Order: sequence, then C-alpha cells, then structure tokens
Amino acid sequence: MPNDEKGSFSADIPEAAIADALAAVEKPAAEAPPPAEVPVEVEAAAAAPEASELELLRRELEMSQAHARKVFEQLREEHDKLLRVAADHENYKKRAAREREEVQRYGHERLVKEILPAMDALDRALSAASKDDPLASGVEMTRRLLEEALSHFGVQGFSALGQAFDPRLHEALMTLATSEVKPGMVVQEQSRGFFIHDRLIRPAAVVVSASPPVKASVPSEEAAEPSPEDAGRDKVAGEPS
Repeated sequence: MPNDEKGSFSADIPEAAIADALAAVEKPAAEAPPPAEVPVEVEAAAAAPEASELELLRRELEMSQAHARKVFEQLREEHDKLLRVAADHENYKKRAAREREEVQRYGHERLVKEILPAMDALDRALSAASKDDPLASGVEMTRRLLEEALSHFGVQGFSALGQAFDPRLHEALMTLATSEVKPGMVVQEQSRGFFIHDRLIRPAAVVVSASPPVKASVPSEEAAEPSPEDAGRDKVAGEPS
C-alpha cells in the first residue's frame, strides 16, 4: 500500500517466503557434494611422466640390441658358409686342373705299355743279327721311328747294363756268380726300362752279379797223417823221465 509520506515505500511480503529464503542461506556446507577422487596410478603418472618415458625408451633399446645381435649372428654364419663354399670351389678347380694335366701327361700310359713288347722284339732282333745282315738296317730304322714316335708323348727308354743295381729302376731276374765284376752290378739286360715324363712305367729287367762261392780247403794226406819222426818225438815226449 502506498504511503502518503514523500520518499517512503512499503510492500507487503508473505512471511512464508521470508522463512524459505533464510533457510536456504543458513543451509550447512556439509550438504554440498564431495569432490571426485583421482586414482593413485594417474597421480603417479602425472607426477613422474619423464620416468615412464625413460623406461619405455630403455626397453625399446634392449629389444633393438637383442635383434641386432641375432641379425649379426645370422650374417656371420652366412659369411662363414660362403667362405667355405668359396674354398671348396677353389679346391675343386685346383684338383680338376691337376687331374686334367695328369690325363694329358699320363693318359696314354696303357697304350705305351702295349707297344713296349714290340720295342723289346726289335731290340732282340738287332742284338741277334750280324753286322753284315741287310735286314738289320731295316730293323734299326723301324726301331728308331717307333722310338721317335713314342718320344713325342714323353716316353724315353734307358739301359741299365754296366750300372749298379737300383731296386727303384731295375728288376732283378736272377744273379750271376762272377769274379770279373764286383757284386751288385748289372751284367746282363733282358729288356730296357722306360719312363713316361717323370714316371717309371716299366723297370729294366736285369741280371745282377754276385760273389763267386768260396771253395773249402781240403787237407792233404801228409798233413792228416803224422810222419814217423813226429810220431817218435811224440812217443819220447810222452814217456816219464
């Protein structure tokens, strides 16, 4: 209701509204909602972010180092395998080269051995023929041509007659007792020896000298039977004085 006095104002407010306003102001602060709780792990992570990052980097470094060691071991094994393969290949090349050279030098050895008896027959024919035999010159020429053909393949013959017996080059067929030469000398040769390059393919078949047997001395009858004078002296020496 308006007041007649100038500058004054009044209003009618219900008492119930005033009581509700006072109750709302005087409400205890305990009734307010509690603050939300923060987990301990989140607080630790928030408190030390650098420590977790370092641990993660350390684990990644260890894994990288382990992987690098594994790869290094594999590479080393593969390297060793390649080295062994290269060494085996090099040895194979050298062995193949040696075998090829040996085939080139000695591959016809079997054929040469089949031809040598023909050479022996020509040698025996020349040794048995007389000097004025007209066929001897033809045999000599044939022998020389055959020997020259064999020399193109590295085949060379040698004679052991008059030399000291060498078991590495000579094959002794028999011994011959003689006083004309010293023992152990080649006095006869049945067949010559042959080389193919530096390899002996057939030794020389020879007869070797030996010392003649010593004759046993036979005592004479005079030395076996004592003379009468010696018997008398023995008898006197045996009598008592």
